[in-house]
Amino acid sequence: METFILILCILAAVLVSSFISRFIPRISTPLVQIVLGAVMALLPIFPRMRLDPQLFMVLFIAPLLYYEAHTINKVELLKGLRSSLSLAIGLAALTMLMVGVILHAAWPMFPLAAAMALGAALGPTDAVAVSSLGESADLTPDEHSILAGESLFNDATGVIGFQFAILATVTGSFSLPQALGEFFVEFVGGIGFGLIMGFVINWLFESARRLGWETTTTRILLELFLPFLIYMVGQNILHVSGILAVVSTGLLIRFDHTGVGPNTSKANIVSSSVWKVLSFSLNGAVFVLLGMLLPAAMGTSWRDRRVSNWMLVATITLVCLTVIVLRFLWTASVLIFTKDHETGSRPRITSKLLRSAAVMTFGGPKGTITLSLALTIPYMTDDGSAFPMRSELIFVAAGVIIVTLVLANFALPLLAPSQSSEVPAQQVEKSIKVLRGTVRELSSRITDENRLAVQQVIKQYNHRIAKLKSEIGQYSPKDFQDLQVQTMEWEQDYMEERLSRIEEAQDQLEERLRSEDAGIEQTPASTQSATGNQTEAEPSTEAETVADRDADAQLIDRRSERGDDQEELLNLRSQEQAARRILSTISGSLFHLDRGGELRWRAYTARRRLRGLLHSQFHRLKHLTQPIDKDQVFVAGRHLQAEMNHFLIEKLYSELGKGRFKTEDLLNTIINHQMIESSAEGKTEYAGIPAIRDQLEETKREGYAIELSQIQDMVESGEISRTTARKMRRNVYVMQVDADSAL
Repeated sequence: METFILILCILAAVLVSSFISRFIPRISTPLVQIVLGAVMALLPIFPRMRLDPQLFMVLFIAPLLYYEAHTINKVELLKGLRSSLSLAIGLAALTMLMVGVILHAAWPMFPLAAAMALGAALGPTDAVAVSSLGESADLTPDEHSILAGESLFNDATGVIGFQFAILATVTGSFSLPQALGEFFVEFVGGIGFGLIMGFVINWLFESARRLGWETTTTRILLELFLPFLIYMVGQNILHVSGILAVVSTGLLIRFDHTGVGPNTSKANIVSSSVWKVLSFSLNGAVFVLLGMLLPAAMGTSWRDRRVSNWMLVATITLVCLTVIVLRFLWTASVLIFTKDHETGSRPRITSKLLRSAAVMTFGGPKGTITLSLALTIPYMTDDGSAFPMRSELIFVAAGVIIVTLVLANFALPLLAPSQSSEVPAQQVEKSIKVLRGTVRELSSRITDENRLAVQQVIKQYNHRIAKLKSEIGQYSPKDFQDLQVQTMEWEQDYMEERLSRIEEAQDQLEERLRSEDAGIEQTPASTQSATGNQTEAEPSTEAETVADRDADAQLIDRRSERGDDQEELLNLRSQEQAARRILSTISGSLFHLDRGGELRWRAYTARRRLRGLLHSQFHRLKHLTQPIDKDQVFVAGRHLQAEMNHFLIEKLYSELGKGRFKTEDLLNTIINHQMIESSAEGKTEYAGIPAIRDQLEETKREGYAIELSQIQDMVESGEISRTTARKMRRNVYVMQVDADSAL
């Protein structure tokens, strides 16, 4: 129960630290967590804790290094692998040797072997601290990859060197060939075992996915189980470096990057979320534990009257200077002798190079691994005597940890100020490029069958582009509003011209009907007069009978034409009323549209609307007729809307490339009017909604596949890093799962 309470207290401290860091952003979260841990250790209400180094390595370090290795930029790591290994092996060994020699020379009370054990413990940098501090500084990709690679590989060097230094102190003997042989076996064996496990696990997961056995639950549980299994087998059964085995496996794992589909996407999203929560919790727990251990580690020596406190402070100062100076000289040498990947030449010694060396110097603080190694120093030697200066060595290790963490927290932001606002902007621009490429590809796949579905998906992509552009200040809603106003003005001009032609045709038709009415009225009278005269004079001849028949036929034709003209007039009057309604709607929308309170615009729209109303009333007084059937007006309105939207689509297409309006806004507006045109023409069949839904789902899947292929092409061309690509792929997975849920 006490252990359970301790775990809850540590997690609570991690949670509190996340809130505190928001109010003091200049202080890194690891330092806040260390302070909280120290406060917990000093207060009697919290349970006491003793750290088991082996349990600490498997419970905290193994999963954290696995996740760090899996998410690291592999391309950048390979570019800086030689430099990383140089720091992880060469610098760690040199630090072990120089700290031991200098500390023993300054205070002979520290035996050489014991002082070298301290130097070996100070060799590894803290991968957790490197990752956390990198977020508060603007490290270059090369700097970040070298530091991350060093933190992945230098644990084995520090642990093995520490073990041999302790063995030499305890037994009084040391064999260099034996030490080098065991180091080679553990180092190479750990990497080899990890690579084998990586190939096996990739094959296992991909085979399970092909057979349909993979589920989100089994995938996450097995993935969480991997680092513990690999570490335990490598460290305790094969007797190789478990840390390097975990790192090698994490670097080779790729099963979560293969396969596209809703199940794979959901599993990837859940896996990423779980690992982020677990990583943050373990990261925080590591520093809280460090804070809880520091008071006890330093208190014993500080309260010991046989040892001068000033000597302890001087020892910490000397060791810190040794570690920092050695690291600066080594990293500067690595940068000087590393040839440029493009030119093949070595860089010159400039202020930029020295600044980069300083960044990498302070970017490698010591952490919990150093303290956990120091705490494993035995109390007794083989001859039964006390281990020399054990408490003092632990005190110095704890002091160096605090100094390097504080220096990293305050020096890194000064040497490499964070420019986080620029990075998202670059990422957003890359995302916009991917979305635009997807829109172009989808546009080329439009057919008569899938037109509505593809248009709807393209519209959603354009909305995403507009949203991304607004995040980086490249999009203003006013631009789209200006396009809306211009579109409605085009609609108004078109409909006014169309109404004018309708009225002109209506006037001509009414004039013709009046002429026809007059002709029809005269024809019966003349026919009757001719017939009467003919009766009084003499009987009608056969020729006169034919003439009468022709006159009757002409009269019938005239009446038939008159009926057609009346029907056409009714159609024109329906169109007239529909056009006036559409104009009234457009004018009302323009009048109420916000134009920034421009009085001139308000007056212009009001004047134009009033002119339309007066013209409408005058025309109604001029043509007093019975009201038209509403159904006829509705049908006429649909035809007019179809014609108007066809005109607007051509007008909008002509604006592409002119630069007056944003391309995304134009495409969105075009798609909207294409859908309105299809609906007005009756091409949208509601009976086919299930088919449209299936097409929509299929089109969305095509869009996601195109997005992923676009991202992969940008990675292969070197346009974006793999880290950026991973974030962009995650966004695609989120969109895909969200779309599947909605459908």
